[in-house]
Amino acid sequence: MPTNDRPLNGKIALVAGATRGAGRGIALELGALGAHVYVTGRTTRQQASDMNRSETIDDTAEMIEARAGTATAVRTDHSDPEQVKRLAERIKTEQGGLDILVNDIWGGDDLTKWDQKLWEHSLADGLLIQQRAVHTHLITSRYLLPLMLERPGGLVLEITDGVDDRFRGNVYYSLAKVSVIHLAKAMAEELRPYQIAAIALTPGFLRSEAMLDLFGVTEENWRDGAKAEPHFVASETPAFVGQAAAQLAADPEVMTFTGQALSSWGLSDRYGFVDADGGRPHWGRYAEENNL
Repeated sequence: MPTNDRPLNGKIALVAGATRGAGRGIALELGALGAHVYVTGRTTRQQASDMNRSETIDDTAEMIEARAGTATAVRTDHSDPEQVKRLAERIKTEQGGLDILVNDIWGGDDLTKWDQKLWEHSLADGLLIQQRAVHTHLITSRYLLPLMLERPGGLVLEITDGVDDRFRGNVYYSLAKVSVIHLAKAMAEELRPYQIAAIALTPGFLRSEAMLDLFGVTEENWRDGAKAEPHFVASETPAFVGQAAAQLAADPEVMTFTGQALSSWGLSDRYGFVDADGGRPHWGRYAEENNL
């Protein structure tokens, strides 16, 4: 039964793209509130992806369990419909259904060339960004939503960058991030009769494992990263957006937000949670003050 400190007890969640970054942060916080979390991605201890990173879904599952949660790691390439279909069948067999679906599949960091215009950028890489960051979300929703339809009160989260349709510095990147915002809005209309909310959620400047590596810092001395990128001072850990997602999942009034694009900092204002280091980063206010 749900309790005040574990309100998601008995809930089943899938975080697609839980290997690292926001996906890992969300998986950890859902697990901390009592959900059993299926964590998926392409990198396991036995098999790496072309991202060439050390983090694995096995690590994520163990981190959830270390915090007294429960998790199942399932290697899944979400661009492959057959693999996603098998994942859905497994969850249905093992759990009977699904309550929370988080689409955080990305895989476009090494493909995005920020200094290149549309006509200069590799077309193959640009189209692969759409495949990895948009098609995967569609495929995952196609096979996992049927598991949610008989469980009112569910939540679908589309993890993105930003809350509007403004240009994000690169055409292919911008198209991918805006597309999933509209995907949440569109799914909200189709899921409304089933009392399932669909929401787009963005972190601020995410202090992910990759960003820490990029600036040559750790979580202990992360502020030194501002020497290379001054705006890093306003960054947030994956735990911040993770708590935003978990609080939405636990909110009995979550349907009031369906179809919207929300932010970690805005939900921190609403729910009162703080980041892992005790801070309250507010990227929206910082960006406005600095004309970003």
